[in-house]
Amino acid sequence: MAEADWDEVTYLRKKQQTAKQARSNKAVNSALRKGETVETRTKFSAASNKQHSGDKSTVKLDQETEELHHDKVSLQLGQLIQKGRVQKELTQKELATRINEKPQVINDYEAGRAIPNQQIISKIERIIGMKLRGKDKGKPLGGSKK
Repeated sequence: MAEADWDEVTYLRKKQQTAKQARSNKAVNSALRKGETVETRTKFSAASNKQHSGDKSTVKLDQETEELHHDKVSLQLGQLIQKGRVQKELTQKELATRINEKPQVINDYEAGRAIPNQQIISKIERIIGMKLRGKDKGKPLGGSKK
């Protein structure tokens, strides 16, 4: 091997261009002058903010003339829940804890602001021992547990 100083450095290859450098106008023009192939692609919906673009169904809903909204629980159901809860001597917080929900959920159901969820209504029925759905609303559940 030839004598080499520790201070000398030999580079065997040129450093590769980064992707940004390869896309620059200077690099493209240089490649065209040398006769190299240059590929140009148009990306579908490039540089669009997907977060704020709506799909067709959302746009259709926005263009609707009538006012659409979610169904809420009836005030009658809220009163039944409150009546059953008071009979069992439970606070809203205690009832919520027993069905593993937040106290605000019970508050919303009793005030008639909640969107009905059959699982939550079923849990409440079991705890207060009163039917909240069907023809027999307000009647005790058969074989209810405390």
